[in-house]
Amino acid sequence: MTLERTTSNDALTRLRWPLLLTRWGMVAERVTRAFWPFWSVVLLVLAALMLGLHESLPLEIVWGGFVVAVLAALGSLYWGIRRFHWPHADEAMDRLDRTLPGRPITALADTQAIGGEDAASQAVWKAHLARMAERAASARAVEPDLRISARDPYALRYVAVLFFAVALLFGSFLRVTTVTEMTPGLGGTGAVAAGPSWEGWIEPPAYTGKPSLYLNDIPPGDFAVPEASRVTLRLYGDAGDLTVAETVSGRTEGLQSAADPSQTFEIHQPGTIRIDGPGGAEWKVDVIGDTPPVVAALGEPERGLGGEMRQNFRVEDDYGVRLGRAEISLDLDAVDRRYGLAMEPEQREMIVLDLPMTISGDRANFEEVLIENLSEHPWAMLPVKLELFAEDDLGQTGQSEPNHVVLPGRRFFDPLANAIVEMRRDLLWNRENGPRIAQVLRAISHRADEVFDSETAYLKLRFALRRLELFNDYGITDEQQAELAQVLWDIATLIEDGNLTGALERLREARERLEEAMRNGATDEEIAELMRELREAMNDYMRQLAEQQRQDGQQQAEQQGDMREITGDQLEALMERLQQLMEEGRMDEAMELMERLAELMENMQVAEGEGQPSPGQQAMDGLADTLRQQQDLSDETFGDLQEQFGQQGGGQQGQGQQMPPGQGGNQGQGQQPGQGQGQQGQMGPQGGPGDLDADTLAERQRSLREELGRQQGNLPGAGTPEGDAARDALGRAGRAMDDAEDALREDDLAGALDSQSEAIEALRDGMRELGDMMAQNQQNQGQQGEAQGQANNSQARDPLGREPGSNGQIGTEEEMLQGDDVYRRARELLDEIRRRSSDQTRPDGELDYLRRLLDRF
Repeated sequence: MTLERTTSNDALTRLRWPLLLTRWGMVAERVTRAFWPFWSVVLLVLAALMLGLHESLPLEIVWGGFVVAVLAALGSLYWGIRRFHWPHADEAMDRLDRTLPGRPITALADTQAIGGEDAASQAVWKAHLARMAERAASARAVEPDLRISARDPYALRYVAVLFFAVALLFGSFLRVTTVTEMTPGLGGTGAVAAGPSWEGWIEPPAYTGKPSLYLNDIPPGDFAVPEASRVTLRLYGDAGDLTVAETVSGRTEGLQSAADPSQTFEIHQPGTIRIDGPGGAEWKVDVIGDTPPVVAALGEPERGLGGEMRQNFRVEDDYGVRLGRAEISLDLDAVDRRYGLAMEPEQREMIVLDLPMTISGDRANFEEVLIENLSEHPWAMLPVKLELFAEDDLGQTGQSEPNHVVLPGRRFFDPLANAIVEMRRDLLWNRENGPRIAQVLRAISHRADEVFDSETAYLKLRFALRRLELFNDYGITDEQQAELAQVLWDIATLIEDGNLTGALERLREARERLEEAMRNGATDEEIAELMRELREAMNDYMRQLAEQQRQDGQQQAEQQGDMREITGDQLEALMERLQQLMEEGRMDEAMELMERLAELMENMQVAEGEGQPSPGQQAMDGLADTLRQQQDLSDETFGDLQEQFGQQGGGQQGQGQQMPPGQGGNQGQGQQPGQGQGQQGQMGPQGGPGDLDADTLAERQRSLREELGRQQGNLPGAGTPEGDAARDALGRAGRAMDDAEDALREDDLAGALDSQSEAIEALRDGMRELGDMMAQNQQNQGQQGEAQGQANNSQARDPLGREPGSNGQIGTEEEMLQGDDVYRRARELLDEIRRRSSDQTRPDGELDYLRRLLDRF
């Protein structure tokens, strides 16, 4: 037994340090849980005193708060003493034992109850004690649990710590002692005994980022602070012991008494601050001036692709700007006062735009870009004066030098669209230009079949012209002026952007727009955008041409005969050469190359298929016929509308009008000057559409709606994206036809005309989607028979676009190398062969041929 007790005592002796540390951890736990309210109250009171709250509050409130703080501190201290219990050694041992498996410390303190005389039982007991001793030797001190969130659910202790941290940063322990000077009945005696004293602070404006200065720490002498710094002085002692004199504020009114115990003023000029009396001091203060911001425009504004203005600018300030603005006013002296601009302009407010401020970084020195689209403003493309302003936190404003520029706006390269936009500008310049604008619009729309590609644009322009002429008779209001300006803008953009459906038409439109831009001196960005459109249109047209040729096969090649052809590589080289010439500014050579491109386009043809039309083609033909009939009906509705205006406004307008191509059977029978007096814009021969009543037109509209419903039911391609899109477009057309019929029955010709225009546009959308579906089907069929067509077609080209001979081919491979680096061209060809050989969607025969070329070269 003696040996066993010795083993247990040795094991417990080795636990002395873990037991001691665990016990002190328990002390920390119980102190924290018992006294957290006490130290929270103490930290709050200290924070209030260090921040000087007692100095700015009335004496009664200060002492009332002091009494409450003392009671709270005593109460929390009593509560903590009652709850605190010093931990015993047994408690520490029990906590440590619970952290060990099998509670070995308790086992070491046990004695063998039975079997003490049995040798085998004693051996087992010894082995058990040895095992427990090993486990006890691995004991480590238990960490205390200092969490008290369950006892402080509102985290009041953290509030106290936060206030104390703020007081440490911005307060002073010296202020705590000043509470003794506020003792009732003894404050004066104490102050006299201690002598007069003072405190002072200088706080620079927050936007400067400068720290506050404690005036007591600044020795008498010279120092400088930013302008508008606030000075706060506190005088302690009997009244009159200390006085303040200063010349830095520049105040002449509302001056305080020099002996006031609390004084505040701002520094706005160099001068002195002097405290007279025991312990006083004098400082000579210099002012660090806050210079006004400097803002400048970096060059002239640039015009973006969509007509938006891009003005680069720079702003500098010693501390940083708060905001900025741009003011744009009309430079009337620089305006070319001719035509519609000859009249005095209507008064308009200047354009005010907010300057963008840098989001990240220093606002003391930065560059930014002002981006704003002012294309629809009346001053677009006119001389203006641009001024930039920047304001700092002090309210000082910096102004840039006036920049006399032309206000950027969208450029219209289509002559008709440009003319309409010019008339819109004249209308917004002065509404008295209305009669002249009506004459010009009537003149440019006189031969509609020669200038208008869109029936919708023509109808909208004619309707806008009628409204303008009507408004001219009664005076144009502000609302009517804005309405007409918006309508004219929409018409111009419709004409400029176009409503083309064929690849060849899109190609011709892109080429014409590029030529017009080159003639009018467009910017590099505009030319690059138009060049991109030309490339896309060219690729689209060549893709459709190749699909048609694959579909027609050998018969197509025989019918073309000696027709001139061009390979894809030659066409790409031509486009690259054109872009290079424009980038180098060689516009004359670029124009010559554009003429050659136009000649090539005229010689390229798409063969038309023969034989029995497919269901898709039949549906396309039926929709085309419905579209033609709808256009005819729209012509006749417009004729009735013109007759109504003629009866209201006389018969001196609208003579000799012609409708756009494709509108009705009355095309080309417009009246000549001197005919049709008494009818305004009446169309057709005698007894024309103007004599039809609305019910007849409504019946024809209903018949067209029924025919469209039948065609919609027989439309092929159900379930495909293109087929579903075509059905949706025809559904919109049907609804527009229903609206047009209702408007005709109500004798609302203007509303009927709008609905008919919507129906025409929807029919075109449906035909375009149907055409895309047919092209997709032809492409799929062409891919399936491409390998067979290449084997049977003796005139087929090789994968590089070359033919066996040069008959009918434009240029030769030798010509393609003239003027270029032969080795560069060889590398380009090799890269192209590698690119095509990696395209696994190409036919196997072509891939084998390309691989043989790579093996050879």
